[in-house]
Formats: sequence, C-alpha cells, structure tokens
Amino acid sequence: MSGLKRVASSFDAWQRRHAAGGLPVAVARKFGEDQASHLAALIAYYAFFSLFPLLLAFVSILGFVLQDDASLRDDAINTALGRIPVIGRQLRDEVHPLAGNGVALAIGLIGALWAGLAVTLAMQHAFGDVWDVAGVDRPSGVTSRLRGLAVLVIFGVTLVAASALTGLAVGGKIDPFAGRVGAVVLSLLVDVVIFLAVFGLLTPRPHELRDLLPGVALTALGWLALESAGTWYINRTVSGASDTYGTFALVIGLLSWFWLGAQLLLLAAEVNVVLSWRLWPRSLTGDLEPADRLALRRLATAERLDHREQISVTFGEPPDDD
Repeated sequence: MSGLKRVASSFDAWQRRHAAGGLPVAVARKFGEDQASHLAALIAYYAFFSLFPLLLAFVSILGFVLQDDASLRDDAINTALGRIPVIGRQLRDEVHPLAGNGVALAIGLIGALWAGLAVTLAMQHAFGDVWDVAGVDRPSGVTSRLRGLAVLVIFGVTLVAASALTGLAVGGKIDPFAGRVGAVVLSLLVDVVIFLAVFGLLTPRPHELRDLLPGVALTALGWLALESAGTWYINRTVSGASDTYGTFALVIGLLSWFWLGAQLLLLAAEVNVVLSWRLWPRSLTGDLEPADRLALRRLATAERLDHREQISVTFGEPPDDD
C-alpha cells in the first residue's frame, strides 16, 4: 500500500469513529452526490433576475399599505435595501412604486410577483433534490407558487416589524454601543425568522421543526458574515473603481454574493438531511457503511416520476484493487 493510500485509510478509519470528522465528511459527500453546487448556481441565476421585480412589488405594496406612515415605509425600504450590500446603496433612489389606475397597478404587481417567484421555485427544486424527494411526490406548480408567495409575505412582514422596532429603539435614545449590539441581534433574529420560513415552506415534504433548526441557525449566522463581506467588498473594491469597471464589479459582485448565499443555504440543508436521516459515517475507502447504503438508496429512489414505478437498489462486492 502506497503512502498516500495509507494516509487516506488512516483518515477514513478515524472519521468513521468520530462524529467531529464523520459528520463534515458525510455532509461533503451528500453535497457532491446531489450536485448541490450546480443547484446553487441555478438559485443565484434566478435570484439575480427576481431581485428587481420583487423590490418593485415590495415598494409598491408598502406604498399602499403604509401610505399613512411615510417614515415607517421609508425605514422598511431602507432595511430591505440594506440587506443587499452589493448594490443596495445604489438602489435607494432608483426603486419607485408602480403607478397607474387600479387595473394597471394590479397587473403590474401580479407580473412582478410572478417573476419574483422564480427564485422560490428554484429553491424548492434544490431542496427536493437535497432531501431526495421523488419527482412524483413533489408539490404541483400552483402549490409551489403559493408556498413561495407565503415566504415573500413573511419576509416583507418581518422587515416591516424589524424597521418598527429599530425606530422605537432610536426614539428611546439608547446607548450607541448597546444600539450596535441590538442591531446585530435584531438582524440575526430577522434572518432566523426568514430562513425558518424558507426551510419550512420550501422543503417539499413536511418535516418537524427540530429537523430544520440546525440548518436555520447555520444559515442565519453565515448570512451575517456574507452581509459583512459584501459591505467590505463595496468599500474596498467597487467604490474605488471607474464608472465602467464599477458597473461590471457590481454585477459580478451581486452574482457572486447570491452564489455564495445559495451555497450556504444548500450546505445548511445538507446538514439537516444528514442529521435527520443519520447519514454518517460515510466510507472513503473500503466497505460501504450502512449510511452509504441508505444515502445511495435514497438517491436512486428519488428518480421516481410515477407512483407505479418501483426502483430496487442492490449492492455487490467492490472490485479488487489488486
């Protein structure tokens, strides 16, 4: 046995015995088997094209619902844009509500929401693959869109509530340091509520709350880091670029931010799946572990497209390396 094989065999034996190594290995294996990186790219693509219709719908609805409270309306819009660190600042004066008569406004809002739901449909598709839900068991197009719409409603209501709480805190003239800490805590709570809605409503099959909480916590914490990284990127790179290169930097930066966020989202979903189905330890060399057989069996049976279809999975002996 070569030195490289001995090292791999030793690491494999160690990670099979210890959850500290076995769990990350199992998540990485599942992430690769599901081709989650490609699914994340799909989410990022639809998020990029869904962002502007959703902002348009959000601003228009707020203009109608909060027409008697212009201060809260502006705070909610600023809060929403502030959660887009790459281009949020540039959009503050560029996003205006839809206008026109009632019929035209309704058609515009429906069109904007329909386009914006594309990203929620991409997330549901990705979660279905991650949880190995067979195509025949996934919700219909109407149900998927209703779930996506529910997520958007929760997102909007949460941002308005967070803006109202921030306004009350500022009005109370609290200590600046306490205000900064409170802002971080409030942002984290907003992320928890939003991602709990995302995981709970966009996962094709209903799951218990405890199955979703690890991924929700991981995504909420990671999202804070991504928002900070986006602010750093703007301050260090985009702000000093020329008009031409600054435009390209904004587009690339936004797509990169969405891609990283989608990677984080699906990585957290994989953690939920591995913990829920106890898909560790996984084998790196040698015989298959029970978790390997279960993961591969679930991956194969997820290809069912008809209730009458039956898929049987068997495992043979591995080929001899000698």
